[in-house]
Amino acid sequence: MKTVVVGLSGGVDSSVAAYLLKEQGYNVIGLFMRNWNDASVTLEDECPWIEDSADALMVAEKLGIPFQVIDLSEIYKERIVDYMFAEYEKGRTPNPDVLCNREIKFDIFLKTALDLGADYVATGHYARREEMEINGEKVFRLIAGKDKNKDQSYFLCQLSQEQLAKALFPIGDLEKSEVRKIAKEQELVTAEKKDSQGLCFIGKVSLPDFLQQQLKPKTGEIIEISTENEIYSQPKPQFFTKWEELAYESEGVAYEKSFGAVVGKHDGAHYFTKGQRKGLGVGGKIEPLFVLDTDVKENIIYTGQGKNHPGLYKKALYISEEELHWVREDLKLNTDETMEAMVRIRYRQPLQKAVLHKAESGLYIEFEKPQSAITEGQFAAWYLDDELIGSGVIN
Repeated sequence: MKTVVVGLSGGVDSSVAAYLLKEQGYNVIGLFMRNWNDASVTLEDECPWIEDSADALMVAEKLGIPFQVIDLSEIYKERIVDYMFAEYEKGRTPNPDVLCNREIKFDIFLKTALDLGADYVATGHYARREEMEINGEKVFRLIAGKDKNKDQSYFLCQLSQEQLAKALFPIGDLEKSEVRKIAKEQELVTAEKKDSQGLCFIGKVSLPDFLQQQLKPKTGEIIEISTENEIYSQPKPQFFTKWEELAYESEGVAYEKSFGAVVGKHDGAHYFTKGQRKGLGVGGKIEPLFVLDTDVKENIIYTGQGKNHPGLYKKALYISEEELHWVREDLKLNTDETMEAMVRIRYRQPLQKAVLHKAESGLYIEFEKPQSAITEGQFAAWYLDDELIGSGVIN
């Protein structure tokens, strides 16, 4: 009998994942990861992990499976929280959920599970894993969840073949409504529980409060750039190679103070991200202001009116070689090779048609249609049909 350790988070998805594995005849162990000890930045009065671990325990008791709580808060702080602060400081916007899967659930948690004698770890992700053979080698495919509204394959985009070999996603073939139905039928305490929001495993955190712990506020200027500005109507330079064109398209506009007018003040450029609309506190505009770019060195935020502002759109993005990751090593592009794929640059974004161009220094992704708010530090993930084959951090 194979043993599976399930990451019981105290939510409905992982509860049903544990139930299904038990039904399939696995020896199931429930493990709750405690990743956060600092209640000063959570928005609820009580610390959410206490309630979540109690729910996870009740589910484990109902299913008759052993249950443990492991404290990973030090590692979490080091690998996720410190990384987040460092990225924000550089003016980039990290995705903690993707990192949490790569660094915590499918690394430390996986190692802990294997030490307990487990054959696999399982989570309540809406994603699917398939096994196939290529030239006698086992290859694992990461496939979008069947419920298109809940598909979470994007959050798993940094997993490796070694990690996928040990991973199970029992609810990947189900719709969310079916998961809730099973939980109700089995009288699991989490059946009606709302989906968690906020940072993975920390609960509802106010991001500005969270960032202010480390990144000191400093007042700077908000500058508005008009849609009529001549920088948007300049003719493109002449390109002698495709690489020159891709480099140009992925760079976007280099904003300067003289391009626009000061319309307000902010508390620190490192708290803002491209495409952000809320929190600018500038009124009296015909259309809402969106962040076009942030300059953390000069502490300036560049903004523009309306979601169709030309400064929000770019046709290409770049990922450097060291931040490039292939889930499917066998499909990896070599220098000068191209591939047509479907790409998303943030969770829940509909897939976009694009061409991948492999340069020596990294990868360019050229979109069929210009994309809004391509954000440094976020992950781009690319798919062939509904299989996620690679990802990387946008530079």
